[in-house]
Formats: sequence, C-alpha cells, structure tokens
Amino acid sequence: MRCGLLGKTLGHSYSPALHAMLGDYSYALFEKTEAELPDFLRGGGWDGLNVTIPYKKAVVPYCAALSPAAERLQSVNTLVRRPDGTIYGDNTDLAGFLFLFDGSGLDVRGKKALVLGSGGASVTVCEALRQRGAGQVVVISRFGPDNYDNLDRHADAALIVNATPVGMYPRCGEEPLSLTPFPNLEGVLDLIYNPARTALCLEAERRGLVARGGLAMLAAQARASAEQFLGREIPADRVGALTEALRKKTENLILVGMPGCGKSTVGRALAAKLGRPFLDADEELVRTAGRSIPEIFAQEGEAGFRARETEVLRRLGGGSGAVVATGGGAVLREENYDALHQNGHIVWLRRDLGLLPREGRPLSKNADLAAMYEARAPRYARFADATIENDGTPEDAAEAIISNW
Repeated sequence: MRCGLLGKTLGHSYSPALHAMLGDYSYALFEKTEAELPDFLRGGGWDGLNVTIPYKKAVVPYCAALSPAAERLQSVNTLVRRPDGTIYGDNTDLAGFLFLFDGSGLDVRGKKALVLGSGGASVTVCEALRQRGAGQVVVISRFGPDNYDNLDRHADAALIVNATPVGMYPRCGEEPLSLTPFPNLEGVLDLIYNPARTALCLEAERRGLVARGGLAMLAAQARASAEQFLGREIPADRVGALTEALRKKTENLILVGMPGCGKSTVGRALAAKLGRPFLDADEELVRTAGRSIPEIFAQEGEAGFRARETEVLRRLGGGSGAVVATGGGAVLREENYDALHQNGHIVWLRRDLGLLPREGRPLSKNADLAAMYEARAPRYARFADATIENDGTPEDAAEAIISNW
C-alpha cells in the first residue's frame, strides 16, 4: 500500500516515523504546488494520503464521498482511494484535536476561546471546541472582523488555540501574538508539533498556564487515518504509547553543566548508545566564527562570545533527535532556555569540582570554581529537566541519562 503526506511545503515531518509504527505500508512526502494538485490527486500513484496545509479544503471537490465529519466541516485531512478508483475523504483531525484537548485538563465550558487562523485546521478546532461546550469561539485572522489589531475586545479569552503555521520549524521562535493582553487566559494549545514547544507555548509556560503542543494530536489523528488506510481498527490505547515513542525519537538530549564536567565526552557516549548524531555547541561556534574560543574572548569579550553562543544554540536547539553538548555558560542568558527547551530534554551533568580541568577555558582558567559553581548552580537547576552525577565513567553517566529519561 502506497501512502503519504500531501502538502505544499512539508519540511521536517514526523509523519513517516509515526506511520511506520502503525502499519506495514510505505509512507512518502508529497510536496505539490496548486498547479500540480489535480493531476496528482487523479493519478494512480497513491492509495492513502494525509493532507496538510494548505490543501485541507482544496481536496474536497475531488472526493466522491465524505465522512459525516468531513461533510459537515468541508475540510479533509485523510484520503483513501477506493477499489473503483474514486476518492473517499475523512477528517481525522477532529478526533486528534479532541484527544489533545481532553488530555490537557482544560475546561472551556461557557468560556471564550480564540482560534488563530482561518484554514481547514481552524474549522476543525472550532467544531471540537463547540462540542466541548465553549461559550464563544472566535476565529482570529489577518483580515477578518476579528484580527490581530483588535485583540483588546477579547481580553476575556480563557483559551487560545494556534491553528496557523507561525512558529513551525524552521521558523522557530516566531509567535502569532503575545499573551500579555489576556489576563483571564488558562491555557494555550498549539497544533504545531515541531518544535515540541513553540514560542507561544514557552510563553504560556512562563506565565504558569497550561501549554500543549500538537504531538498528541498528530498521533491520535494518525491512528485514525491508519484505520482508514488499513480498513481495520487500531486500539485507541496505542495513542499514548505512540506519542511517547515519537517524543523520545524526536526530542534532543541537551547537556548543561560546569566547564569541564564531561558534557562532550558523555554526550558522545550517549549518542553512540542511542544511534544519534552528536553536536557540540562550542565546536560549532568555533567553526562558524573561524576562530578559537580564547581568540573570540580576546577580540570580542564575553558579551560577543555569548551573542555568538546564543545564535548557535538557537540553530542546534531547533533541530531534533540529536545529543547536544553546550558550553559551561550557556545557562547565563535566559533566552538560551527557550532555544534549548523548545525541542529538548535538558540534563544537568554534575561532577566533583576537584576533577574539573581548567586549561583552554578562558573563564575557569584562573577562576574560583567554587564561587563560579555557587553562582551558576541555580541557573543549571532552572534549565534542567533532570540532574545526573558524572563522577564515574562516561558510559555510566550515559546509562543514567537513558534510564532517567
């Protein structure tokens, strides 16, 4: 069976990995322009498709039959070619978003919800929120009556759902709006799953709000799509396991800690055990600058070095499925937290101060390491999702990271 994902610009999609866990069928990425869409849909090169931005509404006229949900919403994200050659369209995004919403613990009954974007995904989200009893569902678009220039009229919103691609990889760090105008906000749901935590979700986290990315929705709708492809049921309880498996497959493992604590050595051992690429932020900084770290400090000072470091961390943190070793001072700038946390599980690697080397390290060479540690420890703790001691072998530390992940 030949299946795949249809869209205009697919970039770094997790769908092939997810569908590989759901069924024994091929799953390819089909990037098509609007002009290519008719011939592709009518052609015989596929048996089942998922459909993403911007074609969820555009594919409807090609369907000979629609599921009740797709008929009602006029939005399709799953296509199946039937034995007679005609196309059946379904909307499994509805089940996917309901799974995400129900798992968030949010209660929207009688409250106002804002849905960002007016495309096919937005229509589905609006339907789901109405099913869950939202008092008012308002679509925010660039040019509609409710837009980004008159958000003040919706300061009472309790929930914001991002159904736009703003903040999606590779344009990580972009936000469709700020959460400042919404004092009654209880949570943010973002349909984007790469990065795992968009800038919008990270802002919500900082404000102590519920924040969920779209990975669980992706897994739930993929299960429902696979049922259509295969013509059989897949147990609903597989969604949680699929979400967790995909999270671990795509999440970066980020190592932070004092200079010389073994981040690079342990990182290489960890990458080897997991079969992942290893990335060293300091090595990447040196490569892009064309100079050694001591030379950068001598010519640009610490401020210049830190600015370069932040750019490197944003780039490395925006990727997925890697082991990343950071410099000892990466935690000193708060903006680096977002860069590393957006797609990463951050591990604080601790090592006895008496074992830390000093040579080739501009800040620690002549420093009081105890005082440096005392100043930085709260920052390492602030960044870390887990803390691992590295007083044994690198392999021991790598095993401990895997066991506690």
